[in-house]
Amino acid sequence: MRTATAVAGPVTTWNIDPSHALIEFAVRHLMISTVKGRFTGVHGSLRTDESDRSKSELEVTIDAASIDTREAQRDAHLRSADFLDVETFPTLTFRSRRVIEGSASEFKLAGDLTVHGVTREVILDVTEHGRVTDPWGGQRVGYTATTSIKRSDFGLTWNVALETGGFVVGDDVKIVIELEVVKA
Repeated sequence: MRTATAVAGPVTTWNIDPSHALIEFAVRHLMISTVKGRFTGVHGSLRTDESDRSKSELEVTIDAASIDTREAQRDAHLRSADFLDVETFPTLTFRSRRVIEGSASEFKLAGDLTVHGVTREVILDVTEHGRVTDPWGGQRVGYTATTSIKRSDFGLTWNVALETGGFVVGDDVKIVIELEVVKA
């Protein structure tokens, strides 16, 4: 009796182009406004299986110290042990676990997000914006992904209660990821 062996489809490796990658976040401040920031130190790779997208894998590493909210004092506080503790946890990571099927250009990606030494599964809503050949002959693909997390789920609990009720920093964090990958 013969057993069938799985035939792997063509696997392509893509590297994140750090100069065309951005991870942005937004969180409520004093319950009346929103502070936005970004991480600029983004690296990683994507391995796509063209015959079975569910076998594709994404790994992203973010330099925690690259946080930028356009306010030096706030950025220093966010790098401190009160928040990201970049001395102890220098990186944030995302590793995909599975692709949740959708259309050719829109799908969900489940994976493990590690922040502040805590790992939780998150679901990204992903849009592929297309594939192009750049002016230098490289093949590129652009993606946007969004999700929301609770910072308390990752041990980021620093806060100050307001005398009028509520807190200085909201718990809900909206995340937008812009990635351009180039074929290795």
